[in-house]
Amino acid sequence: MLQIGLIRQDPEATKKRLKVKHVADLSLVDEVIAIDEELRKLKTETETLQASMNIASKEIGQYIAKGDTQAAEHKKNEVSQGKANLQEKQERLTILEKKIHDTLVLLPNLPHTSVPEGKTPEENVVVREGGTKPVLYSAAVPHWDLIKQYDLVDFETGARLTGSGFPLYKGRGAKLQRALIQYFLDYNTAAGYTEYLPPLLVNEATAYGTGQLPDKEGQMYHVTEDGFYLIPTAEVPVTNIYRDTIVKETELPIRMTAYTPCFRREAGSFGKDVRGLNRVHQFDKVEVVQLVDPAKSYETQEAMVAHIEGLLNNLELPYRLLRLCGGDMSFASALTYDFEVYSSAQEKWLECSSVSNFETFQTNRMKIRYKDTTGKTQLLHSLNGSSLALPRIVAALLENNQTPDEIRLPAALHPYFGSSSISRP
Repeated sequence: MLQIGLIRQDPEATKKRLKVKHVADLSLVDEVIAIDEELRKLKTETETLQASMNIASKEIGQYIAKGDTQAAEHKKNEVSQGKANLQEKQERLTILEKKIHDTLVLLPNLPHTSVPEGKTPEENVVVREGGTKPVLYSAAVPHWDLIKQYDLVDFETGARLTGSGFPLYKGRGAKLQRALIQYFLDYNTAAGYTEYLPPLLVNEATAYGTGQLPDKEGQMYHVTEDGFYLIPTAEVPVTNIYRDTIVKETELPIRMTAYTPCFRREAGSFGKDVRGLNRVHQFDKVEVVQLVDPAKSYETQEAMVAHIEGLLNNLELPYRLLRLCGGDMSFASALTYDFEVYSSAQEKWLECSSVSNFETFQTNRMKIRYKDTTGKTQLLHSLNGSSLALPRIVAALLENNQTPDEIRLPAALHPYFGSSSISRP
C-alpha cells in the first residue's frame, strides 16, 4: 500500500508515475488527499477538545474544593457536552480512517523511474540474452508429445482426479521434479538463503499483506467455509513471516527460500499457449524472498537477478532477461525483471521467473520495520524471485535436449536425478 506522506509530497508526480502503469482513475489520488485533509483536521479538533475536557475536569475538582458548587456543576455540564461531541468526532474518525484505507488499497505501487512505458508484453524491453539455442533433429517434437513417449506425466488421469490443468507426474517425471526442487533449494541455501516449508493455505490478512488481495481474488482458489486461500506462490506466506515485526539492522538482509506447490485459477486461459506444461493450475516452484535496507534494495535486486541467471546457466538453457513495461507489471511491483527460457520445439520463449522489487508497498501493509542506526523505525523493502518455477523449465529441458534415443540432462542435475539422461522406455 502506498504511503499517504509520499502521495501528499507531490500528487502530480504520483499521478505521472501511475500513468506508466496505465491506472484509469487518477482521481483516486485527489480523493485520498481530500480524505486525508479532513482526517488531519478532525484529529486536530479531537485532540483540542480532549485537552480542553482534561482542563475542565481538573477545574471541577478545584471548584468543589473551594465549595463553589454552582461553578462545578457548570463545568460538569460542559464536560458532559464535550464527551458527546468527542464521541461523535471519534466515530467520524473511524469512518474516515476506513475510507482512506479502502481508497489507498485501490492504488497500485508506483513504478520505478526505469520502468518503460507500454501496455502489452510485446513492449517489454530485452535486457540481454544468454545460452545457445539448440538445433534439434528433424523428428523433434514438443514436450507434450515427449511426455507421452517417455511416460512422464499423465494429464488425463490428473484431469479425472481433479480437473484440467492438474498434472499427475509419475515415475521418472516425478523423479525429475524432485531432482529439480532439491537442486534449486541447495543452490539457494548455499547462497545464504534460509529454507522454510510454509503452510499452503493462508488467511485473508496474509494474502492482503503481499498484495494478492484485493487485486487477485479471481486468480486464487478460495476455501470459503474457512476463509483460507490456496497460495499462488511461496512469496505470500514467506514474506508474512515477519509481519508486525521490528527487526534489528544487524539482522539485515533477511534471505528466505521455500519450495511449495502453487495454485492459480488462471481464469480465461485457453488455446495453444496452454498446452502441456505451458500453463497449469497446480505447479511446483522454489521462491527466494529478501527483506532489506531501502538504500540497498535495487542493488539487491540486481544480485537476485544474477543469482537466478547463474541457475539458468547451470541448467544449460538459452534464456533472455526482460524489464517489464508498466502495463505488464503486477499491482504491487515497483520494478520487475522476467526470465524466459527458449523452447526450441515450440520455437517460443516461456516465462520461468520474475524478480520484483516492491519497495515499501508490501512492508507498509504488513508493518515490517527495522530500527536504523539513529534508533528511528523505518519500513524495510521487500523483494522476491522465482528460483525457479518448474513447469516451463521442464518443458524446455525436455524439448531442447531430446535426441532420437534419449533426453539428455544438464550436468548439474546428474547427481540429483541419478543419471545423465532419460532413456526411451
